[in-house]
Amino acid sequence: MSIEFIGIAHTAAGSEAQGFAERAVDSDYLDRLIHTHEDAGFDRVLVAHSSAMPDGFVTADQILSRTTTLKVLLAHRPGFVAPTIAARSFATLDAFHPGRIALHVITGGDDTDQARDGDLTDKVTRYRRTDEFLDVLRREWESATPFDYDGEFYQVRAGWSSVRPPAGRIPIYFGGASTDAVRVGAKHADVYAFWGEPLAGIAERIAQVRAAAPTGRDPRFSVSLRPIPAETEQAAWDRAAEILELTRERVGEVKKVFGIDGAAQVGSQRLLKYAAEGDVHDKRLWTAIAKATGAAGNSTALVGSYEQVAESLVDYVGVGVSTLLIRGFDPVADARDYGTLIRLVREQTAERQPVSV
Repeated sequence: MSIEFIGIAHTAAGSEAQGFAERAVDSDYLDRLIHTHEDAGFDRVLVAHSSAMPDGFVTADQILSRTTTLKVLLAHRPGFVAPTIAARSFATLDAFHPGRIALHVITGGDDTDQARDGDLTDKVTRYRRTDEFLDVLRREWESATPFDYDGEFYQVRAGWSSVRPPAGRIPIYFGGASTDAVRVGAKHADVYAFWGEPLAGIAERIAQVRAAAPTGRDPRFSVSLRPIPAETEQAAWDRAAEILELTRERVGEVKKVFGIDGAAQVGSQRLLKYAAEGDVHDKRLWTAIAKATGAAGNSTALVGSYEQVAESLVDYVGVGVSTLLIRGFDPVADARDYGTLIRLVREQTAERQPVSV
């Protein structure tokens, strides 16, 4: 089966272990980072979103214009831009860069971060709004003739766009761990994304989404992990210990930059639960960084030799995952290094089929 690899594209240097640059946009750094991903064999890079980050649409266009084959997964929070306008923005990017843009729906699990942009609704309301947002978005992409829409949050009269993606669709990825997230994501997602839980947790979540999906829908699944590979297992654990020490020194800076309280998000709560149960799960899923940072983001690692980490990534494929979002603690160097993991995983999964869960 074909495995998709996604990295991450920040507009400036920084990570939990390195600290963060004062300048939010460094064009030369972005250029170096995205070309490293492209050369390493990544399929896409994620342009993430928070209330403090540079504009995602501009960043995505910069990435697509500077690379040849690399695709972009652009995170977008429903509720701040009308769905008809967002639909045209994504369709315009797709028109200039055919087949290279996808939408990652981030409804927003943190009330404080939402409020920074003026959204004071609660999470349950936000998911109802996201459901309608995606209904309208798809209509704008699909409709060759004007359409009307009447909902709780959006009303459209004679909606129509002259720019629409081929076949009326752009891939939709979806993240969220709450019951409301599963209900909405199972309805709309082409790819449902999870943070790096143990294999049993991922299998449980895949089954949950599949059970909630309407008849005829068959979403794919993604897992996000922070690999720490090295030539030997001991060297990898030595590097992991160094990363943990640096992260603990900078944890206040990390929380300030991300501006998100992990305790407010169900996905973070799940990671913290696993971290409380032990530092290592399965063969080599390491939770100490999640514990140190409050799991405010994708923060569980796979630690081991290149062959061991590749084997663990293949284990996720074995429970039904077909997209692997991997990013490191030294973004440029790790993206280059991950080329070895990508090659090993693709070799091992060339003939493999996922097991049923």
